[in-house]
Amino acid sequence: MSALGKRLRRWLYLTHRWLGILTGLLFATWFVSGVVMMYVGFPRLTDAERRAALPPIAWDRVAVEPEAALARAGLPRDAVRRLDLAMLADEPVWRLTPWDGPRRTLSAVDGRPIDGIPAERALAVARHHPAAGAIADLGLVERDQWSVHQRFDPLRPLHRVALGDAAGTQLYVSGLTGEIALDTTRHERVWNWFGAVPHWIYFTPLRAQLDLWRDTVLWLSGIGIVGAVTGLVVGVMRVRLRRRYARGQITPYQGWMAWHHLGGLVAGTTLVTFVVSGWISMNPNRWFSPREPDRASLARYAGPAEPWPDLDRAALAAACPDAREARLSRLDGQARVILACADGRTLTCCGAALDPGRLAAAAARLLPDAAPPTIEHLVAEDLYWYGHHHDRLLPVLRVRFADPSATWFHIDPATGEILNRTDRSNRLYRWLFNAPHSFDFGLLLRHRPAWDLLLITLSLGGLLISASGVVIGWRRLGLRMR
Repeated sequence: MSALGKRLRRWLYLTHRWLGILTGLLFATWFVSGVVMMYVGFPRLTDAERRAALPPIAWDRVAVEPEAALARAGLPRDAVRRLDLAMLADEPVWRLTPWDGPRRTLSAVDGRPIDGIPAERALAVARHHPAAGAIADLGLVERDQWSVHQRFDPLRPLHRVALGDAAGTQLYVSGLTGEIALDTTRHERVWNWFGAVPHWIYFTPLRAQLDLWRDTVLWLSGIGIVGAVTGLVVGVMRVRLRRRYARGQITPYQGWMAWHHLGGLVAGTTLVTFVVSGWISMNPNRWFSPREPDRASLARYAGPAEPWPDLDRAALAAACPDAREARLSRLDGQARVILACADGRTLTCCGAALDPGRLAAAAARLLPDAAPPTIEHLVAEDLYWYGHHHDRLLPVLRVRFADPSATWFHIDPATGEILNRTDRSNRLYRWLFNAPHSFDFGLLLRHRPAWDLLLITLSLGGLLISASGVVIGWRRLGLRMR
């Protein structure tokens, strides 16, 4: 071997050794916490959980019409993204979500603005939760471990309320609007310290600074990729299948070094796959486009922003007597009210039924420069519309455009609501992150515990490599210090 070749080989060995010492413990943590996350996710509040904690809308107390609510808030119709009616404890309220600026909450009884929720009212909100027992005020927090995500920013500060149930449930009630923002259980809070928190490096002081957290995860996982790839190369270079080492061994190492080498040969590709897909999950360089439709597309889909009609309270109450929430919606210029009922049903009221032709015409305006889309009716999950830890609505409409980005929209056929947007880059992300990181293939998910056994086995292989590397690195550091 030439002098240059020997020098390159030595640098390869040194790079792997010191990057392994730097990231070995992090790799071991990732594999252990990843298994925990298979069974306990980070606390989140689903729409079903949020609505279950709301009392039925008191239609007889709703005195402020939608147009009056907009006027009281000082917002034009086209500036409001969502207009919802729900209960705040025992009072019906309008909740307005503008495209820009803070959310607004107005009493639907007299139109007064609600811009602050004292602890007593937060407790009154919590009393309607189905698990409420001896509730207790745990104080006002700006941000904590479970509410660190930026999606809670429009709702801060948050009242923490203990429900006093056997599960140790805590609610986070917005101190601005009175909305329930989050719920956590004792089980979630304990296990997430061994799951999502270390796996995502989700420690509050770091995660509170979104850009810094994102850069930290990208750099650490990027360094981990280099360490894993160099290790895989070194492992292949050092193995001998024909001209073996002493005593017929295929590895020149003994003890922990042998475990590290052989484990790397068996599970090294798995380790590289996990860390590369984890790095991709952070959307480096913003390669993958957002899944939310843009404002202009949604405005074209909704149609002209005509005045909202007055509420037909009798018809709404008859359609869904125990409605927990009412959302005003517009499709192709037609105003409708979408009701969320206590039994989980979502239905529209109270005009003409949703016309497929009208929906198709509105969908075509989502991308007016493209040819008319193809609309499919999905009644079963497929590779791009599936549930994994979370339910997916079925049936659903898939609207396919032949634009340069090959954009799809998924639409609820019952209400006409757009559920998400996906283009070629999002579908590539599914194969670069979801598939190699979570193995979320329908065949495996439909035949559990096959999925569980595969993921746990692969994680144990990765843990063997990283744990043996930690031992080797500790010994190496100890020798150097001596």
